Amino acid sequence: MKIGFLQQHNVADVQQNILRLCEGVSDLARRGADLVVLQELHNSLYFCKVEDVGNFDLAEPVPGPSTKLYGEVARQCGVVLVTSLFERRAPGLYHNTAVVLEKDGSIAGIYRKMHIPDDPGYYEKFYFTPGDLGFRPIQTSVGRLGVMVCWDQWYPEGARLMALQGAEVLIYPTAIGYDPADTPEEQQRQRRAWQTVMRGHAVANGLPVVAVNRVGEEEGVPFWGTSFVCGPQGEIIYEASEDDEESIIVDMDMQRSEQVRRWWPFLRDRRIEEYGGITRRFIDETTE
Repeated sequence: MKIGFLQQHNVADVQQNILRLCEGVSDLARRGADLVVLQELHNSLYFCKVEDVGNFDLAEPVPGPSTKLYGEVARQCGVVLVTSLFERRAPGLYHNTAVVLEKDGSIAGIYRKMHIPDDPGYYEKFYFTPGDLGFRPIQTSVGRLGVMVCWDQWYPEGARLMALQGAEVLIYPTAIGYDPADTPEEQQRQRRAWQTVMRGHAVANGLPVVAVNRVGEEEGVPFWGTSFVCGPQGEIIYEASEDDEESIIVDMDMQRSEQVRRWWPFLRDRRIEEYGGITRRFIDETTE
């Protein structure tokens, strides 16, 4: 499968962002992409840096204007397209939602971000209700896609549940960057930890991983780019720049996962009868 992604720097003009994304998807399709993945909340600036009720005006229903627009792009280009939208589900109820569009422009499925951060510069709990659809792969014409979103990428449980339900690739639209107050050394530790944990999901589940991050500075926050694709042994197939926009196609051997799982049968050797504690918040003497 030829996997394309756009690592883009966003601006305040939503329509300009959308226009550039549509042009980028079309270009990737002309270059042979079967699947195109966009970054998290790609229509606008990353608005969660502040708590501002006015930002709820950016949200829209699903289906809605963006799914119609990007669905038509997917149809014209003949690609499966992974988008990331601010969903207005009902008055006062909003989600951070990935929408996968099929080659005919229809909605193949949606995923609502499950893990919602609340850190300085990432006040997502103010905006988003945690997802209620679980970790379920989305069936498409190019395979079963295990789509999650950003903060989900730090949690092995989600990746494992996607793998156990037949996901063939793990995909993470992302918006993550540095705290300018951190030292350069700390910034690099965080960036590499972000990549390392997802490479671990690839190894533990024998699946490729695609992570697409935004890049460039937005109102004082430098996003670190480094979008990457790795194979089922965690091997880096492509790593994008920390600073520049990129439009990349990676040719992924989707049959390799089967062979890797034969060499490393982690799913076979799981001791599922001993994992009950994983559903507890914490285990200490009072919960034994």
